[in-house]
Amino acid sequence: MRQLVNKLEHLKPVQVIILGFLMVIIAGTLLLMLPFSSRGAGSAGFADSLFTAVSAVCVTGLVVQDTATFWSFFGQAVILTLIQVGGLGVFTVAIALALVSGKKIGLIQRNIMQESISAPQISGIVKFTRFILETTFVCEGIGAAVMMPVFIRRFGAGKGIWYAVFHSVSAFCNAGFDLMGESGKYGSLTHFAANPLINITIMTLIIVGGIGFLTWMDVAINGFHLKRFRLQSKVILTMTLTLILVPAIYFYFGEFTEGPAGERVLLSFFQSVTPRTAGFNTADLTKMSETGIFVLIILMLIGGSPASTAGGMKTTTAAVLLASAAAVFRQRKDAEIFGRRIPLDAIRSAGAILLLYTMLFALGGMVISRIEGLPLLDCLFETASAIGTVGLTMGITPGLSLVSRGILTFLMYFGRVGGLTLIFATVSEKGMNNGRLPEERITVG
Repeated sequence: MRQLVNKLEHLKPVQVIILGFLMVIIAGTLLLMLPFSSRGAGSAGFADSLFTAVSAVCVTGLVVQDTATFWSFFGQAVILTLIQVGGLGVFTVAIALALVSGKKIGLIQRNIMQESISAPQISGIVKFTRFILETTFVCEGIGAAVMMPVFIRRFGAGKGIWYAVFHSVSAFCNAGFDLMGESGKYGSLTHFAANPLINITIMTLIIVGGIGFLTWMDVAINGFHLKRFRLQSKVILTMTLTLILVPAIYFYFGEFTEGPAGERVLLSFFQSVTPRTAGFNTADLTKMSETGIFVLIILMLIGGSPASTAGGMKTTTAAVLLASAAAVFRQRKDAEIFGRRIPLDAIRSAGAILLLYTMLFALGGMVISRIEGLPLLDCLFETASAIGTVGLTMGITPGLSLVSRGILTFLMYFGRVGGLTLIFATVSEKGMNNGRLPEERITVG
């Protein structure tokens, strides 16, 4: 054991984070393969268990077996635990267990924790971890309590309480796993499309979990005095509001044009919120136009915000790219947001992230479309859902071959751990060269 600890101490924080997620995925896979994890005779296969474990830890929500009808109560509890660990972050949970047991948190652990949650500084990281845990459990508890009466009336006391807890955790962690399969496999929350309480509660949990704990820390310290907020919090709140309102307006007038106005409002806002990056749905996505599907794909790729339970490229990445483009259009040297100059490193990282996500999402979709003989747009929707850790689906994932499932599995893991994290973990520092070559201009555009 001591040798293992010594080896971990010599790894970079990003490498430890990657290994941590892998270890949780392996443990989850083995637990789901136990005979009593599934309802049918025998145990679940390795491929189904691995895909489900990756989807849960990476808080994605794509499934190859219906969660309610295939997995037993024990299997569902394992999935919920994996969702909670994946949503909070493996090392947030590890630090929490260390705090409960009274162990001292060393500098190495603090450094890993800082890298894991994208904290701006290492000081105060333990206090911030406590804030994350308190915020999470309070929000999930309130969400479960609000939804409990509805589920108890529909499913009975025992199942109603379990459903309320499961969906509250799944929504806050932006996972998208649901237990509504007994009313129709892979139906998600379509049976509650006209229920304001369930819709508003789930949407609120998704937004709160996806905004990010650093932003909520800003709110806790400064209240609603927006001028005192850090630039990142201002950007996150602005982008989040924009990415909810603008698509919702399109969905209301362009997609959901029939039925009562109140139900159309709920459908429009829910489909605007859930792609970033929760995975629940209250509408039949297969009946949406190709334009609507493409809007969902864009939202899935953007995702939530840094230091949150959500995945995707992140709202801040989109904001930096827009600011950089605006600076070019206005022929200004520096990109600016809210009267602050954006560092060149942030712009370069944002460009790299956009390129990585776009290439992998497009390449994965094309390969799956070629292998399975399925429409390209449907396959691109699944790969965007996987790399954005969303979980929305056009219904093709359960019927995919092992090769296509493997592509989605990699994309889910890539999307949760982070593209730059994977690259930084594999690049050796010995090969880094700080020397600068001669400069020569090249025409672009």
